[in-house]
Amino acid sequence: MDHTTTSDIAKSGATPLRIFLVEDSVAVRDLMIDTLSEIPGVVFAGFAEGEGDALKKIDAEPFDVLILDIELKEGNGMSLLRTLAESHKPLNSLKIIFSNNVSNAFRRAGAKYGVRFFFDKSSEFTKLRDLLAALGTGLPDH
Repeated sequence: MDHTTTSDIAKSGATPLRIFLVEDSVAVRDLMIDTLSEIPGVVFAGFAEGEGDALKKIDAEPFDVLILDIELKEGNGMSLLRTLAESHKPLNSLKIIFSNNVSNAFRRAGAKYGVRFFFDKSSEFTKLRDLLAALGTGLPDH
């Protein structure tokens, strides 16, 4: 498979879609990074396993898309979103929840904190991939 690298994107003149992933499962994280990195125009800006680590890295790494799970090794995705919202720092990234916790209560809470998309890990990975592929094609204002 052809893996698009940052240098390949730079040569093409396109701006890469930078993804920051907050996922504590090594198996899920590795699968996501391997699979989503195959999408032309998509690169990973970084990842974190827990809420505290994510907060530090989010401040340090520029990214366009934040993908997070709700349950984490330390803290949780909803608390992370709340902390980001309360910080009043400009965070213009697209926020996506990718989780097994797909209740309407979590969906409403996510929407309150600016989550635009909510995907079920067990059945909607293809939908997440398709969304990122569309965004990675260099659509305006991704």
